[in-house]
Amino acid sequence: MEIKVIGEGCEKCDKLYDNTVQATKELNIEAKIIKVESLMDIIALGVMSTPSLMVDGKVKSLGQVLSVDKIKKLLV
Repeated sequence: MEIKVIGEGCEKCDKLYDNTVQATKELNIEAKIIKVESLMDIIALGVMSTPSLMVDGKVKSLGQVLSVDKIKKLLV
């Protein structure tokens, strides 16, 4: 599983990343978690609102910091 946390490194983006890491640990899921912080890379992914969460190439969340529990629901 590949998970991308998309955002330019703001506090909300960092929180979404931390919550994503925690969710995968709690679910015991092996996942490659990537921070996408370059504006050009974000645009190339077609994301216009950050922070965002992408799982296996599909956008699951736009413009919000999801809780650990909400992320877990998206991953199972």
